[in-house]
Amino acid sequence: MSTALEPDITGDELNKQRFQMLEDIAKELSGEVVFPTCFDVATRIRKALRDADQPISKIVDQLRFEPLIGSKLLSMANSVAFNPNGNEVRDVKGAVSRLGLEIVRSTAMAITMNQMLRSRDMVGFGEMAQHLWNHSMQTASATYVIAKRLTRINPDEAMMAGLVHDLGAFYMLYRATQYSALRTRPESMKYVIAQWHESIGLTVLNVLGMPEDIIEAVRDHDVLRAIPEKPRNLSDVVFIGNLLVGGRYEWMHLDMDETNGDHGIGEPYLALQDEIKAHAAEMNAVFG
Repeated sequence: MSTALEPDITGDELNKQRFQMLEDIAKELSGEVVFPTCFDVATRIRKALRDADQPISKIVDQLRFEPLIGSKLLSMANSVAFNPNGNEVRDVKGAVSRLGLEIVRSTAMAITMNQMLRSRDMVGFGEMAQHLWNHSMQTASATYVIAKRLTRINPDEAMMAGLVHDLGAFYMLYRATQYSALRTRPESMKYVIAQWHESIGLTVLNVLGMPEDIIEAVRDHDVLRAIPEKPRNLSDVVFIGNLLVGGRYEWMHLDMDETNGDHGIGEPYLALQDEIKAHAAEMNAVFG
């Protein structure tokens, strides 16, 4: 119901602002992309970690300026998943050594995404933002476990691909906060995001300097295709992981109970569900 503080918005006005948002995004993505301030952190850390041969001390120096990321790395390094023997590390250097560069990259990106969705501007989109965050965490866990158990693909790289597979949707939600009609009727964004998030996400990933194999793996992840008996590449891992945690319905049917159906996925993927849930619980303990 409309109030004096929340004026009635007509369908024409919603359509106008949705179209304007897409037009503005297209212009921005063809020029200089403006991310929320928190994305600067992830971009800077990715650049610092690009050279796998550089000393850990230099990486630690960079992370020293980001206490939130440093504390999350420590928490993750000492979690059961990465520290089954209970040998606690007490500093960022020890955490980086234990986790490895891929996990550090993923952690920086996860914190960036979470910070963006927790920002004041996202209040009107809280339900969608929380759903998107939960789905991204679950997909990251699914891709990690699938890669680890069923392929020779680096599971940490697969986890990063799963984490960012819907980055375009994050970006679109962030941009939607800048339009008054869309803030007033946030549910009107569901189908726009469903239609456009994948193509926009590919451009955003390119701008962020993501590795080409991750960008290619994310491409067409929402397009239904035959499910292979065993994943052949990173693209298959992302596609299957996304489906396994309800990804086909992530925007079109947000109210659907994702536990009520496997979308045609059979063994050996369903056998991994308990391990995926356990891994997701570990991730949520760190990032939640």
